[in-house]
Amino acid sequence: MATDKTTVYEVITNRIIERIESEGVLPWRKPWIGGLPKNLISGKDYRGSNVWMLNMMPHSSPYWLTYKQAQTLGGNVRKGESGTPVTFWQFYEKKDEPNKRIPMIKYYTVFNLEQCDGIGAPIVEGNRMSPTESLEQCDAIISAMPKLPEIRHEQARAFYSPQFDYVNMPSKELFGCAEGYYHVLFHELAHATGHATRLNRLTSVEELGQFGSAPYAKEELVAELGASYLSGIAGIQLTQEDNSVAYLQGWLKALKNDPKLLIQASGQAQKAADYILRTTFDNKE
Repeated sequence: MATDKTTVYEVITNRIIERIESEGVLPWRKPWIGGLPKNLISGKDYRGSNVWMLNMMPHSSPYWLTYKQAQTLGGNVRKGESGTPVTFWQFYEKKDEPNKRIPMIKYYTVFNLEQCDGIGAPIVEGNRMSPTESLEQCDAIISAMPKLPEIRHEQARAFYSPQFDYVNMPSKELFGCAEGYYHVLFHELAHATGHATRLNRLTSVEELGQFGSAPYAKEELVAELGASYLSGIAGIQLTQEDNSVAYLQGWLKALKNDPKLLIQASGQAQKAADYILRTTFDNKE
């Protein structure tokens, strides 16, 4: 189990970079088939960057467990199998300031159930929705968003205005498919969660920074990951058609320049998705 903060960030980020460079795809743009990745024993879904790390592995089972957990269940991890790191935060009290807790990120290794022998596999019900059901789910997610900003269709470009708190979208007819429209809308709504009246992530209009700046890249990754999470929940079948060389190189540059970017943005993207999905709110105004 790693304890060095820089090492943890680099381990996770390097896995993502390797996938982008070797396969020419964004690993977070992939809907999950058996549900979100979850621990086999606790049944809890993994969150944050762990969703993308585990989801990009070539396994169909959503269940994961540690080497020791596999042994506890009377099974074992097959020889030669490589594990996948998952991160978690641990808090420590400062010796000279007992009331102050210092967060430290760590990681441990898990294995997919398909990498193990001697462990009964739970029945995984398929969660594939029809295209109509997926689009209905998209509409349901959007309409249920607390403090939903106004969605306009005035210009042929997609953007969120933090100053006036509205989202502009091109008309659906300008997209190659309805799924593309909703994924882009999820992206802009993820931006909108940063408004002061919601999660207060964007403390000012300037917080977005200039195009190409570190703050801009981070906020774009928050929205990108948030949209991918919401698209997966809605059952949208994402494609890799927009993975142009320039687009991929842009993400590679941002990730290489800041090893902390992925984990920090993933945490904020999870909060953005939680807000839109109302999973952490009591619906009170």
